[in-house]
Amino acid sequence: MTKKKIALIMGGYTGEAVVSEKSAAIVAQHLDRDRYEVHKVHIYPGNWYLEDEKGEKYPVDLNGFTVMKNGQELAFDGIFNIIHGTPGEDGKLAGYFDMLDIPYTTCDALTSSITMNKGYTKAILSGIDDLYMARSMQLFSNLPDNVPMVLDQLRLPYFVKPNNGGSSIGMSKVKKEEELEEALKRAFKEDKQVLVEEFVTGREFSIGIYKTSGQVTVLPATEIISSREFFDFEAKYIPGVSEEITPGRMDEREVERVKQIAEKVYLKLNCKGSVRMDYFLEKDTGKFYFIEINTVPGQTETSLISQQVRAMGMSLKDFYTDLIEEMWR
Repeated sequence: MTKKKIALIMGGYTGEAVVSEKSAAIVAQHLDRDRYEVHKVHIYPGNWYLEDEKGEKYPVDLNGFTVMKNGQELAFDGIFNIIHGTPGEDGKLAGYFDMLDIPYTTCDALTSSITMNKGYTKAILSGIDDLYMARSMQLFSNLPDNVPMVLDQLRLPYFVKPNNGGSSIGMSKVKKEEELEEALKRAFKEDKQVLVEEFVTGREFSIGIYKTSGQVTVLPATEIISSREFFDFEAKYIPGVSEEITPGRMDEREVERVKQIAEKVYLKLNCKGSVRMDYFLEKDTGKFYFIEINTVPGQTETSLISQQVRAMGMSLKDFYTDLIEEMWR
């Protein structure tokens, strides 16, 4: 059997590049080397290169996403994308690979760009049965009028977050009126659009969803118990700051309801590959509140998707094979 040549792309143009490199190291360990020839490709601003097993670096020709290695041109059959944030998660690379007709493991350009925008994603998902959204406002510039307008229209406490950011960078929880101005400043440092949401009190979960052969699979959810006010960057990436329980504590009816909602979200957004959706089950009512969706979720050994795949009794090797094979269907 001729092995398919897979470019495992990692890095990116944001602070999340470090997480991407860690995710890629785990993916590389678990890819089926009997089926695939794996090439690690690093993508950084002005510096795209393939790195071989010996640490030798070869520049990528952006005209066709090819590499000249030992006098021969290396082209790829498919892309395993593990770049969080831009340009891997926001649709830029998806559009580039579409133009070159190279398949990839993640969502298409349109879905990727829409899902990076929390406000637009919520607008598309409104109308799904049993799915609730926290009341929110989308702000497009940091104007003095924003503070009184938010206070007038939304009820404290709030989450203030960059609309297109990842890993909870620039996000704040606002409990008092006087904290709002500073929180907006912090969020606008990260993005030109900011989302202010009313806080939902409840238990927080995160759930993986993927599709193979036309069949959507919903992984067991992870319950997140953070010692922080919310699941921020430190809670996500510093061991011991949050407790993660997989499968999360839900009764059978809740599990079934969440599964149905998760599948509808995946299909309505026309997702591809593996995505991760964060949600709250509201205290007292048990209502399902959508938080956000990640279309290139982390794949480190302790990442939520990795935990959920193992909880389902599946190996990461089989999971990654499913994601890769889906590219050519």
